[in-house]
Amino acid sequence: MSNTDARGLPPGYPYRPEDETTPRELNVLRHDPKSGVVVVDVRTQPEWDICRIDGAKLFPLQEIERRMDELKAELDDDLGRRIVVNCHHGRRSLTATYMMRAAGFTNVTSLAGGIHLWATDVDPKMPTY
Repeated sequence: MSNTDARGLPPGYPYRPEDETTPRELNVLRHDPKSGVVVVDVRTQPEWDICRIDGAKLFPLQEIERRMDELKAELDDDLGRRIVVNCHHGRRSLTATYMMRAAGFTNVTSLAGGIHLWATDVDPKMPTY
């Protein structure tokens, strides 16, 4: 018996398709050069030092509001660019997703299950904590 569904989500995971991207979906996006997806990591520096998704940009949640202009500049002011936000398990990234939407970003979602689910479902060699 599998411990995930066809999308790679654990049984009973309260998936919100309008607000979340699964790790498997992100993996497909990252390998598609046309997607232009950007991964924004809202964990702390010590968490980032343990593991990270290659190419992600670190904007800790406690700094994201004051660094919103920096984030916009990082994306060449393309507020419609596809962004997937990650944290450890998905709570902080969901908060950041809503904050970014309120700031005008129109194509942003949270990574379902966070980097922990990414590590267990997509990149099993990644350290977990």
